[in-house]
This record gives sequence, structure tokens and C-alpha cells, in this order.
Amino acid sequence: MNESRPNSGAHIASIATATPPRAVSQDALEQLARKHYQGRLSSRSMSLIHALFSHPSIKQRNLAIDDVEDLVDEDVDARVARFTKWSQDLSAQAINGALERAGLGVADVDGLVVNTCTGYICPGISTYLIGKLGLSRSVRVYDLVGSGCGGAIPNLEIAESLLVRKGKGVVVSVAVEICTATFQMDNDLSLLLSNTLFGDGAAAAVLWTKPEGYELVASASQYVPEQREHIRYVHKKGQLHNQLSLRLPDLIKKAAAQVVSDVLEPLSLTPRDIKHWALHSGGEKVINALRDELGLSEDQVSATRHILAEHGNMSSPTVWFVLRELEKRGIASGDWCIMVAFGAGLSAHAYLLRKK
Repeated sequence: MNESRPNSGAHIASIATATPPRAVSQDALEQLARKHYQGRLSSRSMSLIHALFSHPSIKQRNLAIDDVEDLVDEDVDARVARFTKWSQDLSAQAINGALERAGLGVADVDGLVVNTCTGYICPGISTYLIGKLGLSRSVRVYDLVGSGCGGAIPNLEIAESLLVRKGKGVVVSVAVEICTATFQMDNDLSLLLSNTLFGDGAAAAVLWTKPEGYELVASASQYVPEQREHIRYVHKKGQLHNQLSLRLPDLIKKAAAQVVSDVLEPLSLTPRDIKHWALHSGGEKVINALRDELGLSEDQVSATRHILAEHGNMSSPTVWFVLRELEKRGIASGDWCIMVAFGAGLSAHAYLLRKK
């Protein structure tokens, strides 16, 4: 267990999300696949594509690309350039939105932590944001890579530690993924599923020491490295290919249940005490497995289902989108809320919050 220090004084002041302007329906994406891959993929794969794209759990996804046709046989260098552009643009949009909601400006930012798993650039995204946003040249910035869909919560832990060490000021935590920058198509169930599930997006959270917003109460992580091959990216010919196992719902529910227990038990809390659940929208089967394993009501996973339907799985920012949706629906002062995210590693992470 990796529990954060209690009563650190850190609070989430505000949250903001950002998506590319191009929202594409599942039907339109299926038609794209049929147009370009009818002769390249097996008849079984084409049947699976129809079944997956027509599943009612996802209506549309936002894609960081000017023309969806460009996804087909995209040049590798063009893909890296697209990742570089959109990761900056969406991160900046989310940061500005979160700062505005907190009544702050870029001059107030003392630290910035950015995580992603869908692309790699050097220098990292954070240093591009210094110039793009006009941040102080002495701002503390950190880039995290490789945490997969669960990366927002380790990011939040580091942002909290940075803020606590300073004792005052403002630190921004940003999760950004351009999942379309890892688009691949082949007669591989992992790729077929990925192409019907993942979207692009970013989210930012502003942390401060004022006793306002959401108190960061405790956190925990759980790693199951022997199950690494069930959910990860693999490199083939210099490009990322998503690898997903049909066993994921069962594996994830066990790791998530353990990490939730690790957070709650030291505080003499149980899942029944937690009113609001910001669960990562990992897919319908994963959501159902988590709901049943944790003993949640359908209402408690409705925000998670809503984000999946409107945006798909955006990897690491998704859990912030769910928390923002819960916030829109109403979180009262004193309410407990828990963020739960999971992904590559195999890993699961949880952060317990309390609304001030």
C-alpha cells in the first residue's frame, strides 16, 4: 500500500477538461473501417468490427485529427507531429480552464506535472507548455510516461507532494492522451477493440493549500506485474500497438477492489460510506465487473457510463472527466468521493477525496 500522508493540507481547487473539436460517431468510424480495410482484414475481423462499433455503450469519440481519413496509413513523422501539437493544445486548454475556474492565472503556477502514455517527445510536454502558456521560467515541471490509463492518480500524488514540500502556492496536475497517435489496424482482437474504444482528451486539476475544494485525504496503488502482458503497449516496427486481454474485467476488478480497501480500511471506512465514485471508463464489461465487485449501485456508475458513451475511453484523463461529471451533478460539502483508475502494469490506483 502507498498511502499519502494524512492532513497534508493539499486540496483540489478546480478541474477542467478538454477534447478536440472533431466528434465522430461510431457509425462514421465503422464506415471508415469498411471503406479502407474491407480487403485488408479477414471476414471474421470485419464482422467483429461491426459488432464492436455498433455496441450501444459508446456513441461517439473526439479525435485529434483534422481529417479522419488521415488515420489510415498515417506517416510516422506526421503522427509524432500530430501528437506534439495536440498534446500541447489540449493540455493548455484544460490548464487555462482549471485556472480560470479557480480564479487564478498562469503567473500563480509554481509547479506542473504532466503525464501521458500515447506519445514520447523530448523535451517533454511540460516544457512546451512553459512557452505556450507563458509560465515562469523557474516553474518546477515534471513529465511522467508509461503509467497507462491509470496515470492521472500517480500524477496527482506527485503534484500533492510538490505542493506540500513548498508549503504554499499552486501546482497543476495534467493528464493528456492522444490515443489516435497509436492507431493500428490488423487481424488482432486487441487492435480491433482499441479502435472502437479509445478517444483523445486532456484534463487539468489545480492544487492549492487553501481549505477549499476537495481535500486530498489518502491514496494507494496496487501493482500486479505478473499480469503485465494483459494490458500494455508493445513496440512493433517502431510504433505502439495496444495489447488488451479478454481477462481484463476479472483482473481489474480484483486489483481495484484491493486498492480501494487499502485506502478505506485505515480510515475505518467501507465502500458503503462513499457516495461518489469516479471510476475510469475502461469499457462496459470492466464497468460492470467493478460495479459488482465493489457492491455499487447503477446510479453510482452512471457518470462513468456517461463519459464512456460521449467520449469513449481517453486513457488517463478519463477519471478526471468522470469526477467533473459528478461535480456537475452535485457533490455536497462533507461528501466522500473516491477516484479509481487502472491500466498498464497491471496497476490500479485510488485517491480518496472529501468535499469541503
